[in-house]
Amino acid sequence: MNLSSTIAVSNRQRVRKINLPLLKKITAAALEELKIEGVELGIILIGAREMALLHEEFLGHKGPTDVITFDYKNSERRIHGEIVVCVEEAGRQSREFGTSRQSEIVRYIVHGILHLLGHDDLKPAARKRMKQAEGRILGKLSRRFALSKL
Repeated sequence: MNLSSTIAVSNRQRVRKINLPLLKKITAAALEELKIEGVELGIILIGAREMALLHEEFLGHKGPTDVITFDYKNSERRIHGEIVVCVEEAGRQSREFGTSRQSEIVRYIVHGILHLLGHDDLKPAARKRMKQAEGRILGKLSRRFALSKL
């Protein structure tokens, strides 16, 4: 059975303007790169205050984080979940790592997709494999898209 994919992107933060159609297109390209079909994926962009609340409620940690992934997988879909991205953290980390806010947002989405596919980053060896997969996908996306236009 070939299920169609659904990607929904919403912006609940007001710190930065984001090109939502382009972000959706980049997300679809990442899924295509991974050869993933039958996806039901929500991407939600939020601010630091809302992320801090989610971080504490669902993971028990104080303060904001960059990305949280919620997996709602069922037997019909390979990916069924939400990726919540903190735009303010993307800006902070882009300054820290010398990247762009846009490329950090895309990195968080790819990271979330990998989590939804079962990747884990808690143990060093698993984290290394996940970072390698993340880097490979981001490299292909950066050649295909001008991430500064996000």
